[in-house]
Amino acid sequence: MFRPSLFAMLAATTMHGAPAPAQAASNEEELKLAMVDTVVVTGRRDGYDQHSTSTATKTDTPLKDVPQAVSVVTAEQIADQGLRSVTDVLRTVPGATVASGEGHRDQILLRGQNSTADFFVDGIRDDVQYYRGLYNLERVEVLKGPNAMIFGRGGGGGIVNRVTKKASDRNFVRGATGLDSHGGWFVGGDGNVRLADGLGARLNATYEDFSSFRDHVDGHRFAINPTLGWDLGDETRIDLSYEYNHDRRTVDRGIPSLNGRPLKGAQDDFFGDPDVNKSRLDAHVVDLSVSHRFSDSIRWSGKARYGDYDKAYANALAATPVQADGTVGMEAYRSTNKRQSLLIQNDFIADFATGPVRHTLLFGVDYANQDSRATRQQGYFDASPTAVNSRRRLFVPIASADDLPTITFRDGATAATDGSTDAVAWGVYVQDQAKIGEHVELVAGLRRDWFSLDYRNNVNGQKLSRDDALWSPRLGLVLKPNENVSVYGSWSKSFLPQSGDQFSSLAATTAAFEPEEFRNREVGVKWALAPRLDLTLAAYVLDRSNTRAIDNSGNTVLSGEQRSKGIEASLSGKVNDRLSIAASAALQRARYRTTSTAGAAGNDVASVPHFTTSVWGRYDFDQRFGVGAGVYHQSKFYASSSNAVKVPGYTRIDAAAYIGLTDYAELQLNVENLLGKDYIGLTHTDNNLTPGAPRTLRGTVRFSF
Repeated sequence: MFRPSLFAMLAATTMHGAPAPAQAASNEEELKLAMVDTVVVTGRRDGYDQHSTSTATKTDTPLKDVPQAVSVVTAEQIADQGLRSVTDVLRTVPGATVASGEGHRDQILLRGQNSTADFFVDGIRDDVQYYRGLYNLERVEVLKGPNAMIFGRGGGGGIVNRVTKKASDRNFVRGATGLDSHGGWFVGGDGNVRLADGLGARLNATYEDFSSFRDHVDGHRFAINPTLGWDLGDETRIDLSYEYNHDRRTVDRGIPSLNGRPLKGAQDDFFGDPDVNKSRLDAHVVDLSVSHRFSDSIRWSGKARYGDYDKAYANALAATPVQADGTVGMEAYRSTNKRQSLLIQNDFIADFATGPVRHTLLFGVDYANQDSRATRQQGYFDASPTAVNSRRRLFVPIASADDLPTITFRDGATAATDGSTDAVAWGVYVQDQAKIGEHVELVAGLRRDWFSLDYRNNVNGQKLSRDDALWSPRLGLVLKPNENVSVYGSWSKSFLPQSGDQFSSLAATTAAFEPEEFRNREVGVKWALAPRLDLTLAAYVLDRSNTRAIDNSGNTVLSGEQRSKGIEASLSGKVNDRLSIAASAALQRARYRTTSTAGAAGNDVASVPHFTTSVWGRYDFDQRFGVGAGVYHQSKFYASSSNAVKVPGYTRIDAAAYIGLTDYAELQLNVENLLGKDYIGLTHTDNNLTPGAPRTLRGTVRFSF
């Protein structure tokens, strides 16, 4: 829900890249990570490794001591690869796949669990539906497996946390501008000024103009993020941040299918109305973070976020496969969603010992109040005598799918199209990280959530409510045979109320149902192959239960089950001073074990390939010149849970060059899809299949002073 950044997209639009390693040594720290898309590295490059995180446990913990799979994508890697969005970032993460999100939002699948809401910023919930950028980020952290013990409801397959840049007491100015071969361009900046001892102000801002290989697809967005950082001695730190995000873009629903496969030869073709398919977002978010150390062993941190989001979109889309006569059925709708959110969390941490056991004890309380109003209106082809389904569907030749007759939007005859929700959640949790000697660590946590949802149908005045009080446990064991290797096992459970991750599906029937449950069993190995090179291997089984199904009498019951199981591997960091690498691979299978409203027993979950792999490397010949190359592959998958449309797998090759122009400027050139492969990258339904971009050239110039 917080309007994240947008820089990433921009930089990606012109391909971020970390500058050539090398400028004056005195600038090394100051220029280490400029911005995600204006990353400028002028001293020793750190590569792509991250050694610790506070997201997984809410304490600063080495990744090797976290008993679950965690993938961290640093700003440097994002820049080098030219990643443009959260979708691009997640393609590099094992166990993560992506969907098209109806062409207007981020939509992810972590270990086969579909979500539009399992996003966080600096550990605070960010569940509004929109496209997140990367312009103000230090890194993206992806935690795999149920995470309700730390974060509350949802997080069944994992969560995505974006870590933002903070103000410091240094002075610098950084910027970037770029252009791609489809006409898209961006400009962005990152500046910090020292105001006084311990007091700094920072401003990240970006503007991106969209232009696509797809017909009629364009748009723009602007984001600005001023921050203040204040160190009050060594004990207290205060951070205050405001972000405004303005996004206007075409809603692109992709292309339809033909005979169970994506329609061939239609990669550029637009199926919709260019004047109707529009999305807009305006978001204002204020963040306050305070941390204080009472002593060497006791500390506290508090965070608060207020967000005001105004989102609206409309679209016409292909609702059927291409018919035998060469026509396709088109439908339309439009929707709005306004949400105001207040989220607060407090964490107390104490370090102490009981005999030979050293403890890091966490006690936390969090609160959320989210008020939303969502509307949806159906589109009608009133003036078209050939329209069917009460004029809601019109069959047109595929050549005319972007030249539709007038569409009228109005409320449907039966279904509610205007609803208000008030969601209030309290969470109390405790966690102990116990170190038993030098070779054994135990992580145990328990959380109690109280979740209340009030819903009002503004069409007919019906009111519904639901209250849940649930436990979320977590247990993990880490064995460290030596300093460089850890072996772990874990078990955890999460829940999701039957109202869904956007509170939008509460009805008279579902209001009485128990939440869905997610249970994860996982084992893994983490191995530091070198001081800056880490290998992770994990295997898991994740079961989802209490999903809705229809019994033989036509009644809705909770008998649906889904199972995901797989093996994940990742290797990231620096092989040596010249070579940085980020590689991942995953074998996974996500299937419905029993029939539910989501899918039939035995069917594969949509958008989950059985095999994915991503490999990227950057090699620096000297301080002025480097090259990068990578490959991404995924096997075939199904476009929806019907398993009626199979999307072919594909392999994509990318490349880059990094040229240091001066001590303060760099040129980066990226080529995406070097071999010009035609492929479908994202899907939403059997007839919303989004083509991947053809060969794309991007150039970016970055500077730093």
